[in-house]
Amino acid sequence: MISIRGLRFHYPKGRTVLDDISLDFMKGNIYGLFGENGEGKSTLIKIMAGLLFPKVGYCQISNEDVAKRKVKNLKEIFIVPEDFELPGIKIDTFEKINSSFYPKFSQDRFYELIQEFKLSPKENIAALSFGQKKKVLIAFGIAANTSLLLMDEPTNGLDIPSKSQFRKIMASAVDQGKCIVISTHQVRDLHSLINYVVILGQSKVIFDQSLSRVSEKLWFGRPKQGMQEDILYSEPSFVGKAILKRQDYEETEVDLELLFNAVVSYPEKINNAIKNVNRNARV
Repeated sequence: MISIRGLRFHYPKGRTVLDDISLDFMKGNIYGLFGENGEGKSTLIKIMAGLLFPKVGYCQISNEDVAKRKVKNLKEIFIVPEDFELPGIKIDTFEKINSSFYPKFSQDRFYELIQEFKLSPKENIAALSFGQKKKVLIAFGIAANTSLLLMDEPTNGLDIPSKSQFRKIMASAVDQGKCIVISTHQVRDLHSLINYVVILGQSKVIFDQSLSRVSEKLWFGRPKQGMQEDILYSEPSFVGKAILKRQDYEETEVDLELLFNAVVSYPEKINNAIKNVNRNARV
């Protein structure tokens, strides 16, 4: 679907934001693109959407350079940006004007989502809060049925119930013909939604693994006595959460926030554990 190779990018007179990035994003997956503020998540999303152009390397969609901005590619990409401005028109007018650019747009799905978000098609977008405007864009992005759906900090501006609603809606949106990439620094907002984790740090990719692989190789939780030797990362708290080599321990649910903190602190250590753990090595 999306193939990125040797990509480098910097803003005029600025530091290198992305340095030698190589990634693949495939259909049928929801990717979580994580990183601390300023690590290039938004820049990478914009490059994937054809809004910015790499200085070195390339980003291709279906073997075509996204930077060429061909119509046949652009109609298969929709981006929900972090910052945006929408016209002061009614929601249904916005839909009528913009839906024609997306051949697979589902009008029924759009208004179904607008209703689910407790919005009225006749409401003027200018009168909506930032969070409500974001819901309009999210609804439109899902209804557009593009092969690639990009979302940059989509939960910013959403309250707690809306975040839960967002996860539910996104889980129902994925299918084998669609690739969804969600960029955020609020890792816990994507709990139980994504199935692949990409983490940026120091302008590079420091983690790129499926959650099934993480679950197979790592154990998450509060270690019991006798498990200390397998601890890879721990956080001082009253519950004493830690990541251990999975070995022959029972499978646990992946703690995304704990995984993110571990990778940012010890990227080589965590990556090596996933690559090299031998489940039969523990006596």
